[in-house]
Amino acid sequence: EEIVLPRKKTWDKLAVLQTLASTVRRDPTAAHYMFQDDPFLMPRNAASSRLFALSKESGRNAARYIIQHFPQYFDKTFAEPNVPCLMPETLTPQTEGVSEEALKEHICLRRVKESVDLFDQLVQAGTPVSLETTNSLLDLLCFYGDGESTLEKEEEEKEDSEEAEKAPNRQLRRGSQPAGTRWSLSLGSRENNNAERIFKIMPERNAHSYCTMIRGMVKHGAPAKAYDMYMDLLNQRHKADVHTFNSLIAAVGGRGRGVFFKVFLNHMVQQGVQPNLLTFNALLKTLRRCGGVGRSMSLLVIKEMEALDIEPSLATYDHLLAIFYRGVQLPSSGIICEVLDDVEHRSFAAQDPDDGAVLSAVSAVLQCCELKDIKLAYRLNKAMEKGDNWRFLDMERLNTYWSKFFSLLCMMEQIDVVLQWYREMSPSLFYPSAKNILDLLQALDAANHLDMLPSVWEELLDELLSLQSRDQHPQEIQLAFATCAEDIRAAHEPAGRDQAPLQWTGSSLGHVALLFSRAGRTQDAWSMMERFQQINRIPSEQVMDEFLTCAKQSNSADAAVRLVKLAASLGLPSSQKLKSRTKKEFELSEEQREALESITDGDSSDSDQE
Repeated sequence: EEIVLPRKKTWDKLAVLQTLASTVRRDPTAAHYMFQDDPFLMPRNAASSRLFALSKESGRNAARYIIQHFPQYFDKTFAEPNVPCLMPETLTPQTEGVSEEALKEHICLRRVKESVDLFDQLVQAGTPVSLETTNSLLDLLCFYGDGESTLEKEEEEKEDSEEAEKAPNRQLRRGSQPAGTRWSLSLGSRENNNAERIFKIMPERNAHSYCTMIRGMVKHGAPAKAYDMYMDLLNQRHKADVHTFNSLIAAVGGRGRGVFFKVFLNHMVQQGVQPNLLTFNALLKTLRRCGGVGRSMSLLVIKEMEALDIEPSLATYDHLLAIFYRGVQLPSSGIICEVLDDVEHRSFAAQDPDDGAVLSAVSAVLQCCELKDIKLAYRLNKAMEKGDNWRFLDMERLNTYWSKFFSLLCMMEQIDVVLQWYREMSPSLFYPSAKNILDLLQALDAANHLDMLPSVWEELLDELLSLQSRDQHPQEIQLAFATCAEDIRAAHEPAGRDQAPLQWTGSSLGHVALLFSRAGRTQDAWSMMERFQQINRIPSEQVMDEFLTCAKQSNSADAAVRLVKLAASLGLPSSQKLKSRTKKEFELSEEQREALESITDGDSSDSDQE
């Protein structure tokens, strides 16, 4: 009898990690994961959240700049064993001399100017350059222009759209793809930039050469030239690829857009080019500017997508919403329901640069229009939490989305549901803005649920104090801020048997101490410093430094000595620095000097006995 052994199961390498990831549940008390590397950068409100997120990204950009411009300091590897795929990329050319191989290497490293110089040297020396290498150089130039491939050039401010030249092809609108400098200005004021110059001296050109030039011209704001280049392509009996047609369709503007759409679509049929998702998204994106005509034509576009079995991306739905809700005063929920019917059960993958806009668009429609439908809001939220759809929203869009969703909850839901969402959303999902807090206050008032006011007040209080203490201001403003701080301190003090005082937090104590210090109110600032020990909190180094500066301005050496003793009793590493500053900046009596010298780290004596 034949014995059949069971076939060995093949496991996905990521199966275990995916299983573990599926067991993770979000902690509603934790901040966003991007802030958890550094506990000192945990934001407490929407403003600080945005500031910290931008700071972190700025740090990445700075690190990238250093690596790109000073690669010689990063050429040593100390890893054992050395795993090449985990090592930094080689950013310096390894091939010396003037040759086609050196040119290829410079192109791969995206060194634009050096690649152009090498190409010119090869041409001047009479060395033929292959068509493939020349096309690669054109690809580089048409993507970056004549500037280097640095972050500053890529993020250069977009040029405003202008009318195209007065020619039969004026329907190609300028600036429809705002992705860099104008084509005509990519070499300053020169009309014939390097891409055009190299294209003209090429002994042989194929369809790739023309298509690259067309896409580069559209990208850099010269769609009229792109259309002329497309006509040259047809005259040379070449065929354009689908990406070229997508660029040309996206560049269509002005009156008679429908005529040009049909021209390009007919050419695609004649040349046997199959449209893809980006083709239809480019059509819909341009139809956003066509008013009523756009609404009728967009439905035909969607039907054509269905006929070709092309699934829409998130950007497709975003364009549809923009087409049907632009300028509409009293929208119905029909188109939104149809969009959510398709979206809420799907987990999307990124296929279009505009994919991240649709969730914010639906949220804005629900919030800003007179369509106050909480059921649609829940369906939208379900779609957003499906799979990895939430990844399409960056930090700022995510905070905006949750802010609008929470405002709609405050307006439409029962107060118990609102409070449950509030506890689960803040701070793990978003930081309530002042408007969110006001919406919540109105909801509490309407539901006669005023016993929750103290916790809401603490949220608003932290945001107010954070704004007041963030920067230095003229003395008149600082005095006004100190008056506010005095009122806030009074709210934390017990005023009677029937009034429960607010509880101090470390951040609110630090903000109030800063405000008193900057206003020159040394004694009030010190009363705040003492409370740090009472509630077992640690003052920040900024709070300690500014209190010492305040003590110096008021010539209060006793306050400075007490501060050093407090820092030592709390075991702060800054106590030695404060001690040195006190010796250097204050005129101390013999008794004060002896008391200062007797302070050691971990001194547990009461700081107010001095």
